[in-house]
Amino acid sequence: MSYGFSFHSATCKIKSRNNSTYTINMSKARLPASVHISLEDEELRELVSKTKDWAVMNGIGIRSKVNFSEDSLTFAPFVLLPTAFPRKIFHKAVEIQTTLNELMHKVAHDEVFLRDALKVTIQVDEFTANLYKIWEEVLKEGINQPISLGLVRNDLMLDSLDTWKQVEFNTIAAGFGWLGPASLAINKFVLEELGHYDKLRNLPENNALAGIVTGLLEAWTIYSDPKAAILMIIEDVTYNICDQRFHEFELKKMNPEVKMIRRTLTEVHDRGRLSEDKQLVIDNFVVSVVYYRSGYSPVQYPTQNEWQARLLIEKSRAIKCPSIQYHLAGTKKVQQVLAMPGVLKRFVSDTKDLEHVRDIFAEMHALEFDELGEKAVQMAIDNPERFVLKPQREGGGNNIYSSEVREAILKMRDSKERTAWILMEKINSPISVGYMVRPGGPNPPPLVEMISELGIFGMIIGDYHKIMVNRQVGHMFRTKVSTANEGGVAAGSGALDSPYLIDL
Repeated sequence: MSYGFSFHSATCKIKSRNNSTYTINMSKARLPASVHISLEDEELRELVSKTKDWAVMNGIGIRSKVNFSEDSLTFAPFVLLPTAFPRKIFHKAVEIQTTLNELMHKVAHDEVFLRDALKVTIQVDEFTANLYKIWEEVLKEGINQPISLGLVRNDLMLDSLDTWKQVEFNTIAAGFGWLGPASLAINKFVLEELGHYDKLRNLPENNALAGIVTGLLEAWTIYSDPKAAILMIIEDVTYNICDQRFHEFELKKMNPEVKMIRRTLTEVHDRGRLSEDKQLVIDNFVVSVVYYRSGYSPVQYPTQNEWQARLLIEKSRAIKCPSIQYHLAGTKKVQQVLAMPGVLKRFVSDTKDLEHVRDIFAEMHALEFDELGEKAVQMAIDNPERFVLKPQREGGGNNIYSSEVREAILKMRDSKERTAWILMEKINSPISVGYMVRPGGPNPPPLVEMISELGIFGMIIGDYHKIMVNRQVGHMFRTKVSTANEGGVAAGSGALDSPYLIDL
């Protein structure tokens, strides 16, 4: 069967070789296909098989959650052809990143603002409360390392064909530093295999890995100990191994003399200590920079030992990525407070920047026991499909959608638990159509309706008084089936993709 795309105002007709058609609902806004593809089943099957092999042989892999083994990899799920994305919006998102970096840096260093923003949340959310306690204890004893490294990611989705909204701002374990550029490599390979060399110019370059690792190296240089190591905090079991290891490999390319070590929070507790001058020492390595790829979820703190390890790190002279105040600044509650009228003026003085940032914020509501909170509760009950219910969590798989929003709200309507959640206006992203290739999936894969999320990486280094470095350093693009709520690739519901820039 050969497929050809034909887009109309209300329908997308897919034609088969025998001229039969089936129609996809076009009631929502639609993005055009990036490439017209017409392949027989066997040709498509061969292309998919070759691309799977190419992905694994080029380090674009993950460990299977079904048949886990440290000795094997499977390819990371990917979209065969790059997905169309408005060129104008892509460049706007890139341009605003340094403003957002600076905004979050200022938020993280505003003690009064963080205390006020989180005062209700820490009464009902144990995880955020534990982070907050660490912050308070460090402030009380005195900060031994005032410099923070932020390797951050601003995630956004199209809200129409010419507007976009922020999904969240990640300040801890912002992944895809390797898999972002790797997605570009896959889509370039496929376009070249199909002979579409003229299309390559519409795939924006992506140097996220180099940009992130450069940030680690700059922080290591600031620490001023050439023998000190960079510590990556990892999970007990790592599935998303390539996205972590390639940072280590890139670091070795850039400066072979810098050592990166990998330890869990449990291992930090058992084998870490502070020297007399507050240096963090683990297994006889002095640690200059701590880079968290774990520590963002309650399950990653199974005992008090892991919390004590986090406190030990925070008390040290090592430069943290993120520092505890950066972690708190990335909570959903802070995002909601920043979206309130007049709040941004506290941190953004330039009128033009202020307007640009305000425009990308989605409508967000606190669920506190006041007039506005009761109004938000009623809106969620009356129109649950309009909203997403978000806890103070990172890593995917935590949000509540559609009819379940009403059920959750009704269940906790009279409980303080509701104040730990944020009600966010659902972003209605335009639909695209493409082939999603997954381990164990059919070959040839079926055409599916999809929606995408763009993440822009930022790198910032500074302290309370000044910002030393502030850059935009790359992007990632992931796509999910339009009926799926969550889109995390490592979590199993999303797929690697690349933005194919178009002019609308």
